[in-house]
Amino acid sequence: MKVLFIGGTGNISTEVSKLAIASGIDLYLLNRGQIGVEIPKANFLLGDITDVKAVSGLLENHHWDVVVNWIAYQEHEVERDIALFRGKTRQYVFISSASVYQKPPSHPVITESTPLCNPFWEYSRNKIACEERLIRAHREEGFPVTIVRPSHTYDTIIPAVIGGGREYTLIERMKKGQEVILHGDGTSLWTLTHARDFALGFVGLLGHQQAIGHAFHITSDEILTWNQIYQAIAACVGVEPKIVYMPSDFIGRLEPSLSGTLLGDKSYSMIFDNTKIKRFVPQYRATIPFSAGIRMTLAWFEEEAARRIVRPETNAMMERLLSACK
Repeated sequence: MKVLFIGGTGNISTEVSKLAIASGIDLYLLNRGQIGVEIPKANFLLGDITDVKAVSGLLENHHWDVVVNWIAYQEHEVERDIALFRGKTRQYVFISSASVYQKPPSHPVITESTPLCNPFWEYSRNKIACEERLIRAHREEGFPVTIVRPSHTYDTIIPAVIGGGREYTLIERMKKGQEVILHGDGTSLWTLTHARDFALGFVGLLGHQQAIGHAFHITSDEILTWNQIYQAIAACVGVEPKIVYMPSDFIGRLEPSLSGTLLGDKSYSMIFDNTKIKRFVPQYRATIPFSAGIRMTLAWFEEEAARRIVRPETNAMMERLLSACK
């Protein structure tokens, strides 16, 4: 099976790329080659997907069993892909986001039929627009789309609310015994999925003809409170976290840049029903508990000093919030 990943070396997609190759897939990676991640046995195509003329020439003589775009965020980008890959792929996989699901949720258990609506986060609304355009292309012209909605999948990011992601700021504060911020009272429920687990479900969808026209989320079945998540992170560091709780709307009001990711995502309890992905990919099962996965993630950060980025602006933001709530 000949597969093209647009991207393929990110937090989620690196593990997917490795598993795809281990599964015998002839994998091509189209990216700008700037991340420095090694994927042995992958075929690299150096190019920028936004340069349509150059990419069209680069891909002119290729036909694909599957094309996956890991880095499409706006409707005009999937419009470009429809034109670029129309008649040239048997399956096109769009990476959406579980944040597209209804906020606030009318029911805490999320299935793929949960309504798509997020008035709080433009990122999610753009993903919804992408999905709608692709489904219309499938309905009107048979464009072979499959939609996948990851939810807070981690490997080379720290899954936290403030000071995590590609930063090490949260961990540094914990190590120093400084206060860290958690939204609400820490008891809302959340699902974190290691990229290695996600990869098993995702690779099972590649070339799966019955998956055409369908949407899937792929998550762990482990459900944790945010208190448990922060306690697990702190346990890896060997400290007891000094958590300060703040209402999400209070945080969003003082720091509007955090409003989308909180009010549009992390402030609600989210429990994912994985029945559909398990029906289409029977071998899918998430086996990495967060207590083990976060140890692997923090070990990755510890391997190179350059990865342990502590941002003064994030520390300043946290101090502003802490001062405002006292």
